[in-house]
Amino acid sequence: MLGMEIEHRLEGERVYSGRIVRLDVDRVRLGNGVETIREVVRHPGASLVVPLLDDGRVVLVRQYRYAVAEMLLELPAGKLDAAGEEPLACAQRELAEETGYAALTWIPLGDFYTTPGFTDEKIHCFLAAGLLPAQGRSADEDESIEVVPVAMTEAVELVRRGAIRDAKTIAALLLAQLSPAFGAGQ
Repeated sequence: MLGMEIEHRLEGERVYSGRIVRLDVDRVRLGNGVETIREVVRHPGASLVVPLLDDGRVVLVRQYRYAVAEMLLELPAGKLDAAGEEPLACAQRELAEETGYAALTWIPLGDFYTTPGFTDEKIHCFLAAGLLPAQGRSADEDESIEVVPVAMTEAVELVRRGAIRDAKTIAALLLAQLSPAFGAGQ
């Protein structure tokens, strides 16, 4: 990274701590010596699942998202809840809670930062196959979720048409399609 300098934190203040995120306002020194302010939303991280049914359909969920005031089609996902919760354990929990499925096979697809310009949120992606009914679906009490299985080709078409607009879902669908594990099952 020729010519790229790391920014150094000089001081900071936690201005908000909530149930899901914290907000830090830091004063930093850039590589060229200039000082500036960075506002950073701290997030515990999350896991996301690309659940594949035996017939090749991917299981999406439809739910209302208050922040954008819309019903969105997404892949099942959720934040790492307990301190130190492993991403795979989170993915397994979220798959059961949001879809009512468990999986026999779990394949890591990679991880990515959602919007590193202002948050440190990292999402861990997994492909789940060999789906079977979980021991009782129990979505969180503050969620209303509809399970929507669609062919992978249809999911990609929904992205192309703008019907899937959730960035983490779009990124994970691409990661799944690029995975050798996905190609072997299709």
